Amino acid sequence: MATEVLARASIQLEPIERSSGANTTGSDTSQVEDGDLTLTASRQEFSLPPVDGGKDAWLFLAACFAVEALVWGFPFSFGVFQDYYATTPPFAGSPNIAVIGTCAMGLMYLTAPLTFGACRAFARWARWTPILGLLVMCAALAGSSFAATVPQLIATQGVLYALGGGIAYTPCILYMDEWFVKRKGLAYGIMWSGTGLAGVVLPLMMESLLARFGYQTTLRLWAGLLFVITAPLSWFVKPRLPVSHGESRARPFDLRFLGLQHFLVYQLCNIIEAMGFFLPTIYLPSYARTSFGAGPLIAATTVLLVNVSSVFGCVAMGWFTDRFHVTTCILLSTLGTTLGVFLIWGLSSSLPVLYFFCVLYGLFAGSFTSCWPGIMKEVSVVGGRRFGYVDPTMVFAWLAAGRGIGNVVSGPLSESLLGSAAAWKAGAGYGSGYGGLIVFTGVTALFGGASWVWRRVGFL
Repeated sequence: MATEVLARASIQLEPIERSSGANTTGSDTSQVEDGDLTLTASRQEFSLPPVDGGKDAWLFLAACFAVEALVWGFPFSFGVFQDYYATTPPFAGSPNIAVIGTCAMGLMYLTAPLTFGACRAFARWARWTPILGLLVMCAALAGSSFAATVPQLIATQGVLYALGGGIAYTPCILYMDEWFVKRKGLAYGIMWSGTGLAGVVLPLMMESLLARFGYQTTLRLWAGLLFVITAPLSWFVKPRLPVSHGESRARPFDLRFLGLQHFLVYQLCNIIEAMGFFLPTIYLPSYARTSFGAGPLIAATTVLLVNVSSVFGCVAMGWFTDRFHVTTCILLSTLGTTLGVFLIWGLSSSLPVLYFFCVLYGLFAGSFTSCWPGIMKEVSVVGGRRFGYVDPTMVFAWLAAGRGIGNVVSGPLSESLLGSAAAWKAGAGYGSGYGGLIVFTGVTALFGGASWVWRRVGFL
């Protein structure tokens, strides 16, 4: 019997964390008695930084904000490169220039399930993927500076950059659940606002560099600057918990939650919303030029206003997501976007009115993805009751893939919509040749919020 007690006492007890989240270290003892034998087993406690605040959590969030801005900001600024490539040898007049930007952004979305699944399956190596992805991105940009044909640009600035960006970005989402719990929605909103900020700064910077140095020097300068800025930040994109804590629960290739009614409803609405979301930022500058005779800088201001307002929209929507049901937050985004598209863009008769639409669109449409933490939470809870456990980061990965589908589909659709709108007999924006595009954007925004209705009728 004494041998059995010794065996029980020597078992390494699982580390625990104080409920307060304080960064303290200590030990408590538990006595095991068997007759005259008393053994003391030491229960060790890991020293963990607090959640939802503290130096380490905010440094992690700041690093994620910067990685978000640098990784996603470049593809969102591709319009500047597209104009340059279309008018500058050796690419002037070449077809498929737009495919470069579509690959860069679409593939980062579409490959999310693969990169997230790999990082979950090989959790001990995920800590180092930011620096690996960074090296791939820099190699892609450096390689594209030597490109002389559009297919070469597609392979480097498009495909290879997307693969590196997806690898570098994945740990930001994987570890967010460890660092933020009660403020998770706000944290995601702050991180995703980085894309909006980069969407203001990077296009202006790239346009200046391209005009002064050309595409080869610009891409090489950006590759070097990207490495210098991002390499130190990768140190702070790290897990809060020891890897062993998450390994026992991570089942990245358990895809049963994909069949949940809750997930299917949210994913369908997510794809529909994404089909129209990207169109205004692509066509607003040309709309301002053709409808109001705006010059290049004034026309580009439309996109800048969308990106600036999306910074505030993402943070505000993240705050709402922490406090209200996700369908309520989606409804808020849907109503603001739909009314703005139909009543302001569609009826716009002057440039100031169009600018007002740009601000509204950034606030409401730009904040749609800040509702994802609420979707992740709800699907994980429902799936957890049915399957035992659902990894919320894998829910995010498949939501990102759904957004990628919408992004890829929207390109060909927009071309046909522009062509069909030429014969519209209407006034203001609806009769400008962009009427079909405006209606499609508004309809997809409206159906993107259908989850609120489905909840009201009992489907969610």
